[in-house]
Amino acid sequence: MIKQKVRVKSFKINDITVTGRSDQTLLEVAKEHNIFIPTLCYLEGLSCVGSCRLCLVEIKGAHELVPACTSKIKEDMEVITTSEKIDSHRKMILSMIFSERSHTCSVCEANGDCELQNKSVELQLDHSLVPYIDSRFAIDASHKNFVHDPNRCILCSRCVRVCSEIEGANAINIAGRGINSQIIHDMDDPWIDSQSCTSCGKCVYVCPTGALYEKEISKEDVITKREIIHNLLKSRAENE
Repeated sequence: MIKQKVRVKSFKINDITVTGRSDQTLLEVAKEHNIFIPTLCYLEGLSCVGSCRLCLVEIKGAHELVPACTSKIKEDMEVITTSEKIDSHRKMILSMIFSERSHTCSVCEANGDCELQNKSVELQLDHSLVPYIDSRFAIDASHKNFVHDPNRCILCSRCVRVCSEIEGANAINIAGRGINSQIIHDMDDPWIDSQSCTSCGKCVYVCPTGALYEKEISKEDVITKREIIHNLLKSRAENE
């Protein structure tokens, strides 16, 4: 197989001239130049899937907004990361994420330490722009250490990717369609009955909400374990 030659590209983000490698995404180059683009499904060290769409940006000349996490850079392209149109799209997307499941922060394990909660502050979303669907799913607390609450899940697939790409267990997947989609273990078995799960906890500590959490653990230990996993992912990204 012939590898494509990596070249240095020069282009503009918000009228600022930046450079990056041809194999990099818009998000990667923006991060290197301290240009903020909101993300939710993205996590350094894992593959990018562009599922949450919060990182939508505008490329001059393009008809539609594109996800920065999966869009490769091009020479002389002009990118806009914030505008009335972009901000409106992001608020609507975030509203739809909130509306599909139960994200009442006051009764959530991740309250005060939730990326979804933080995004509502970052994007200044103080109320939902769409009606709540009020879906309800059964909670799986069968595992001796962990709980899976699908009602908090935003289907970012971080848990699926870390289980596959880092742990190599392939114990988690997404089943169903549309608003009925949810994370499953093996063939939709109770978590305790999963033959593939190694109980490593990586899925729990990459979850951006309270959909996966550990039982009977202090907030300090949660922060420590999350930092360990995120540092592992960051080290992997740097060595690639």
